Amino acid sequence: MNTVGKESRRTYTTVGLCFVVALLEGMDLQSAGIAAPGMAAEFGLNSTVMGAVFSASILGLLPGALGGGWLADRVGRKRVLIGAVVLFGLFSIATAQVWDLHSLLAARFMTGVGLGAALPNLIALSSEAADARSRGTAVSLMYCGVPLGGALAALVGMAGFAGGWKAVFYVGGVAPLLVAPLLILCLPESAAFRAQQSARGGASAAPRVSLRQGLFQEGAAMPTLLLWISYFFTLMVVYMLLNWLPSLLVGQGFSRPQAGMVQILFNIGGATGSLLLGLLLDRWRPLALVALTYAGILAALAGLGLSTTFVSMLLAGFAAGFFAVGGQLVLYALAPLFYPTEVRATGVGAAVAVGRLGSMSGPLVAGQMLAMGAGATGLLLASAPGVVVAAAAVFYLLGQRRTEGVTA
Repeated sequence: MNTVGKESRRTYTTVGLCFVVALLEGMDLQSAGIAAPGMAAEFGLNSTVMGAVFSASILGLLPGALGGGWLADRVGRKRVLIGAVVLFGLFSIATAQVWDLHSLLAARFMTGVGLGAALPNLIALSSEAADARSRGTAVSLMYCGVPLGGALAALVGMAGFAGGWKAVFYVGGVAPLLVAPLLILCLPESAAFRAQQSARGGASAAPRVSLRQGLFQEGAAMPTLLLWISYFFTLMVVYMLLNWLPSLLVGQGFSRPQAGMVQILFNIGGATGSLLLGLLLDRWRPLALVALTYAGILAALAGLGLSTTFVSMLLAGFAAGFFAVGGQLVLYALAPLFYPTEVRATGVGAAVAVGRLGSMSGPLVAGQMLAMGAGATGLLLASAPGVVVAAAAVFYLLGQRRTEGVTA
């Protein structure tokens, strides 16, 4: 009984601390989009250049996720996560100290490296802390911190502190540096990772698993490729919304306070969707949940593009967050099921890294389309084909898993 209680406390502690880090990650992920009007005014940046600023941090997410996942399978999830938290905290503060476009791009890129390295370890730690029946719930409880952090960042931006657009970066930088010592003292290392290391004689004797071996051998090639496709197109839409939603709403005639309210509803919807869809993932058939999620994304995109009243836009913003951010969570919860412990963080990190290519292209394409006069409605509706491709990839992946009788 004592052992069961100890394991339960370890699970709660792990998921709780990972939730706190996810909250901070959500703040930093959306800080650039919230600070965009102030940054653009101070440095004289047009929509095309702002798209590059958004994509700089997303570009950093790619090597961060890939390297962070790979390194975690060698030295441990906890160590890499702590290093990542310190890194994105320091460079969030550095973003508030930039003096020109080049220093801004460099600071956002390095912030992205830290954010990217943190996410696969948050997913791996949460997934490995729970038993097979509640992994989706554990990951969803952790990941709902990301949209809640985005909502917190929106509140900081709306509060109008003396620091102006810089305030959100100061808050998003100091908080991780304060949390890092707590992680050092209280966060337990993954039990699955420790068991795997013990079986192989310690970390120094850990096998040197290459990316090719971990991701493309022993039946992993098809799940890897399908996960990559679904991550790419889903994150392309999610990050387009995360970065451009406030500007799109202002362009449609809404005031900045109204745009801020929609952004907050978007993030509250994301937190709600992450939690509820994660709970359903452990109880529903995954195919039915994926169908609901991607149909909801398409409906929400249409709502954002076609709404003309503030109330309808609030509802569309909540729905977009619920299904788009929640759908991202479903992908994050599914990915660990397709990889063994020794390459799990590597597999998740690689999928997240490929997803970052999509999330990087989303803001860039959106900036170009807006500069060409596409308008908010045209931009949102043009995202629909990518959503359909992502849904088809997940459908096929889950269908093959069911046919082959693979169990989590």
